[in-house]
Amino acid sequence: MSLRISDLLARPGLHLALTYDVPPELLSRTIEAATVSDLLVPGKWLQGGELLMTIGLLLPMEPAACRAYVRDVAEGGAACLALGLGHGLPYQAAPEPLVTAAREAGLPLLTVPDEVPFIAVTKAVFDARATEQREVLHRAFATQRRLTAAAATSDGLQPMLEEWTAATGIGATVLDPLGRQLATAEQEPRTPLEHAHDLVERVAARGLRGSATSTFGGRQLEVQPLGARRLRGLLLLAGRPDDAARSVVPGLISLLSLELERRHLRDEPERRRRSALLSELLADEELAADRARDMLASVGLSAERVRAVVVESAPATGAGGDPAPVGPSEGAAQETAADLALAMPGGLVRVTGGPGPAAAPLIEAVVGEELDIHAVLGRFAPHCPAGIGPATAPEAVRVSLRQATGLLAVSRTSGAPVEARQSEAARLLLGLGDRRTLHGYADTVLGPLDLAEHGEELIATLSAWLETGGAWDATSRRLGVHRHTVRNRLDKAMDLTGRRLEDPDDRFDLWLATRIRRGGAPLPGSR
Repeated sequence: MSLRISDLLARPGLHLALTYDVPPELLSRTIEAATVSDLLVPGKWLQGGELLMTIGLLLPMEPAACRAYVRDVAEGGAACLALGLGHGLPYQAAPEPLVTAAREAGLPLLTVPDEVPFIAVTKAVFDARATEQREVLHRAFATQRRLTAAAATSDGLQPMLEEWTAATGIGATVLDPLGRQLATAEQEPRTPLEHAHDLVERVAARGLRGSATSTFGGRQLEVQPLGARRLRGLLLLAGRPDDAARSVVPGLISLLSLELERRHLRDEPERRRRSALLSELLADEELAADRARDMLASVGLSAERVRAVVVESAPATGAGGDPAPVGPSEGAAQETAADLALAMPGGLVRVTGGPGPAAAPLIEAVVGEELDIHAVLGRFAPHCPAGIGPATAPEAVRVSLRQATGLLAVSRTSGAPVEARQSEAARLLLGLGDRRTLHGYADTVLGPLDLAEHGEELIATLSAWLETGGAWDATSRRLGVHRHTVRNRLDKAMDLTGRRLEDPDDRFDLWLATRIRRGGAPLPGSR
């Protein structure tokens, strides 16, 4: 227990006394240390929590000066003030101006009798502090032994959390990297995970690089990352640990991390089985629909439509930036694949070799259409080129995989995962070009229409006709005009540009120019 002023007053042999009727809440103040000073302004030399002893050699007797002295001591953070009394010392009793100033400031004022040297008080304080520290260490060691014994069981997560909470009173929950609960133990009513959601997300996004704390309902919430080389889970503590519990937190984190790494290794056969199942799914060129759905259902993936995802693992490099042997790079790819398998329902993920001997391994996966694949890639494969195929029936997932693989080169250029969508192929390709060059090209093709009377009307009609595939009736309905009006406008546009709608090259140039225009004008100074 912490040493309080009341404990010091009750200590035999010191014979300390109060100079006025001190309220109980002031007597419960904790004493962190004892020091002696006869300075008139000692506050700046204090750190807080001290028992400040003085013989009052320079102590002023004027009330205002006494108030200033006591205020300086209190503002310096002293827990209490003690005045030494005795023959040959300035005071044989506490002077009334000092007592009054201490009472007004709410600072406990003690007296030390003549027969008790200040060193005896100092030794008593530090003996009590040493005893307190020994108790903290004993409790910490006892808790650590209980945690170690629990970690030796077959499933150590739950036993470890229960031992921790029983010893410290602090609630604890272990979550996987996605924030899903794996085990929990609390003495008080459980803290709903949604209240710690933002905290968990913040720590998970940083991997093993940091922790975070917040408060909810008067309880401290603390999240610590778990894992050896990669994030394997998160520890949520609900409550404020005391010194003994705080000293055990690193040991708890280590033991929980060890258990999660053990679980990761134990799950390796299942990951291999699912990788083999994915290989079988992708190898059969004439896969029957029922067979494909049964294979997906066997791993819990019941989506009506699925899509393929291909991620290029960052290549490992050796000294001087040369490609490293395949082993380290493949190992990193396997770790990333394991993370993705955890986040993807069904866990159908495999690692394959890249297209060349020095190429980075590829991670291939099949996921349900409804999965937010961009969020998963952002969490577990950031900065890695990735292609996302279109949603297909399960038996046609090989087609989705082929398209996803073809998008890797585009993803390397754009610096972000690229998704194959039927309506976005042109936007994707146009996005790779220099914006000023593209808009310069559009101005060259459509410039004569810009200068013509009602030029915007002519360009809008041309764009609508091209987007409908040259359908006159559909264009007239879209614009709300007669089809003859559409034809007259397009004839005028062709006369001004010198192009012919029946010429495939001219038609492509016009389509590309209108599509660039529809993308917006370039920003000043941008590319």
